[in-house]
Amino acid sequence: MNTIIFDLGNVLIRWDPRFLYRKIFGSDEAAMEHFLSEVCSPAWNEQQDRGRPWQDAIAEAVGRHPQHEAHIRAYFDRWSEMIPGEMTETVAVLAQLRERNFRLLALTNWSAETFHIAEARFPFLQWFEGIVVSGRERLMKPEPAIFRLIIERYQLQPAATAFIDDSARNVEAARREGLQGIHFVNAEDLVARLRDVGIMLA
Repeated sequence: MNTIIFDLGNVLIRWDPRFLYRKIFGSDEAAMEHFLSEVCSPAWNEQQDRGRPWQDAIAEAVGRHPQHEAHIRAYFDRWSEMIPGEMTETVAVLAQLRERNFRLLALTNWSAETFHIAEARFPFLQWFEGIVVSGRERLMKPEPAIFRLIIERYQLQPAATAFIDDSARNVEAARREGLQGIHFVNAEDLVARLRDVGIMLA
């Protein structure tokens, strides 16, 4: 094993729109959950991860739910409030792998228009040899093409490459492309799973 590919959201960087929308909706949890399932839903957000411009996404959502325009616009205007910080214990695992001179790459479903916010906030992103961002490529996990892209771009040997992601479907898709998929649960479990593929960390 010579290369490790990390997912970023909820593996190294905590992300959840609820960090923002709890401020907006206050104690009305039901209203917040309705908004995040029916107005700015995961499927709606995924289109930005695939490359849809935020301007178009906001116009589409406002067209469907004009009464929620202010809350819809906040999804982009206050996006940075959805990422409260790094996941310290996983970053520590990343640091150990860096010290051991593994090739480090990242593969993330993320909008091209918001990724610069994370780049400015999290210095450890500079540790990666390369980061493949779905919104820039207009491909996203779990599509086979995005795994093939990172393999080809960085001339990887899939059998010697571990892929870490908190989404089980993404891990399964990576395994179908020959990568050593690891389903991320927490940093402690990650250390154990890395041990299973021959990487011994403290």
